Amino acid sequence: MKKMLVLLCLAGASLSAFAASDKATINDRLEKSRMIIDELAKTPDRGIPDGIIKQATCVAVVPSLKKGAFIIGGQYGQGVVTCRTGHGWSAPAFIRMAGGSVGFQIGGQGTDLVLVAVNGNGMQDLLKSKFKIGGDAAASAGPVGRNAQAGTDWKLNSELLTYSRSKGLFAGIDLDGTSVSQNTDDTDAFYGSPHPFEQILKGNIPAPPAALPFLRAVRNYFHAAQ
Repeated sequence: MKKMLVLLCLAGASLSAFAASDKATINDRLEKSRMIIDELAKTPDRGIPDGIIKQATCVAVVPSLKKGAFIIGGQYGQGVVTCRTGHGWSAPAFIRMAGGSVGFQIGGQGTDLVLVAVNGNGMQDLLKSKFKIGGDAAASAGPVGRNAQAGTDWKLNSELLTYSRSKGLFAGIDLDGTSVSQNTDDTDAFYGSPHPFEQILKGNIPAPPAALPFLRAVRNYFHAAQ
C-alpha cells in the first residue's frame, strides 16, 4: 500500500510538470532547443550528415525527454517544431511525446531529442492528428557524421530520422512506438490565441520575437541545398 502511494505521488508530480506552461517556461524550452541545435553545429563530424541537413523539411527538438518519468503511457517529453517553407523556417509550434514501453522506469535520466522530417510528408502534415513513430510515420535512427550515409535508403524508406544527445554526444535512436501529438495548450499560450498547427508550420503565422533565436539557429544549421 505504501509503495502504491509513493508511485501515485510520483505520477501526480509528473503530471503537474506537464500541465499547460506559462510563457517563461515555454521560452526556456525554446532557448534549450536553440542550444541543442547550436551544439550540433559545433560538432559537424559527429552531427547530422550534410545530405540530410539540406533536405530536411521539418525539425523538432525535445529537450530533456524523460524515460520513465510517468507510469506506462504517460507523457514524458515536450518540444518544439518548425518546418521549411518557401520563405524560410516557420514559426514554432509545440508538441508532446509519449511512450508506452514497459521498459521505462520511474525516475529515468533525461536525453535531448532531435527529429528530422526528410520527405514531402512533413511534420505539418503528420501533426494534423496524433501519430505514432514507426507506425503512422516510418522512422529510423539517423546516421551521424558529416559525410555518413544511412544504413537504408532514408529517402525512400523513412519519413523521420531520429537523434538523441546524452552527455554531449549525438547518436541515432530508435523511437518506434512513441506517439507525437500537438501541444495546443502551450502553442495557444505562446501566441496569445489559438492558431491551427498546419497554418503555423506552413509559414502563415508570424514568429513572435521570443522564437527568433531558435529559428536563427535552425536556419544556420539546416541550410538549403545549393
